[in-house]
Amino acid sequence: MLHHSYSDAYIRDILRSVRTIAMVGASPHWNRPSYFVMKYLQAKGFTVIPVNPVAAGQEILGEQTYATLAEVPGKVDMVDIFRNSEAAGPITDEAIEKAARVVWMQIGVRNDAAAARAEEAGLKVVMNRCPKIEYARLFGELGWSGANSGVISSRRRRIG
Repeated sequence: MLHHSYSDAYIRDILRSVRTIAMVGASPHWNRPSYFVMKYLQAKGFTVIPVNPVAAGQEILGEQTYATLAEVPGKVDMVDIFRNSEAAGPITDEAIEKAARVVWMQIGVRNDAAAARAEEAGLKVVMNRCPKIEYARLFGELGWSGANSGVISSRRRRIG
């Protein structure tokens, strides 16, 4: 697959089919992007398991944090990578070992060699995208202002 663009159907299928997400690089700090994304995905019904060696043993948003992906108990549907492109290679290999179904690399993260290995192992891959943004965009929660305020619409308002 070419990873320059993804069809809405491809992304929508992934987001509808996964329930458990291991977030590698999750931060315990409320002002970090990974914290926002984790909180949003939890609110949408996903189980998000944080993976961060510095925060291992702590809780992030009510979930136990693990040092490595291999330590996460049970099945993981998707691995969301909040690390740099170089680190995405070994993390993708761990995701293959963990039998995840999807590897998702966050905005700014792209590793074509890792993507090829994952696809060869039967995983779906998304690079340089954010599942929070894609979920909001595809499931009607993102408007021009970045939120669906209901104020701006192409539909005519009924008066009276």
